[in-house]
Amino acid sequence: MPWFYAVAERDHVLQNPTSPEKIRLLGERLRLGPQSRVLDMACGMAGPAILLASSFGCRVVGVERAHEFAAEAQQRVAAAGLSDLIEIVEGDAAAYPLEDGTYDAALCLGASFVWAGLPGTLAALGPAVRSGGHVVVGEPYWQRWPLPEEIDDDIGAVTLVETVARIESAGLTLVTLIDSSLDDWDTYEALHWRACEEWLAEHPDHPDAPGIRARCRQQRDDYLRLERGLLGWAIFAARKG
Repeated sequence: MPWFYAVAERDHVLQNPTSPEKIRLLGERLRLGPQSRVLDMACGMAGPAILLASSFGCRVVGVERAHEFAAEAQQRVAAAGLSDLIEIVEGDAAAYPLEDGTYDAALCLGASFVWAGLPGTLAALGPAVRSGGHVVVGEPYWQRWPLPEEIDDDIGAVTLVETVARIESAGLTLVTLIDSSLDDWDTYEALHWRACEEWLAEHPDHPDAPGIRARCRQQRDDYLRLERGLLGWAIFAARKG
């Protein structure tokens, strides 16, 4: 089967439920500038990297395992004229060599699964950031607890308060929270639906079309029926002492 997200996210500028304005706000909150070095782990198609480099002149290293996303990231970086500021490395973020104190900010937006969850992500990225720099994660969280019985918590999310507690237990201090709006969520999810339906129309006889259709519609229905009113997502920026 074609990798599902290569189909479903082909039109996404940002592959998380956030907005360009909020990524720029993140850069402002981190006080990024031409002297800043930024690491973006599991960078996808380089949406945040392009916004940060173009807005603040910072240098970004993006690491992405999926070939489809890494190739698209390289094309988008070149098209934006930012090849001198952004380096895209195709490879497993978990295996990428990190030197202590190298970066002003280390980002992992929506991909803490790389290190089996938030605690592992913080442990991996914290040493790579200089003292006074920031570790930045984008994480889902449940807006209320306990969950309704019909919700299967297979994403491992916790409440907002517990997410912050996990960050601070790693020896970091939360300094910025940029929450996603309902509109951010709807845009992120609806782009999946459109991309899938257009791909299905373009490939009606593809042997994997039934699987793509079933997965897309199940995710759409789960979002509308259950997740839209329960699941939050936010960018958390924590300062390293």
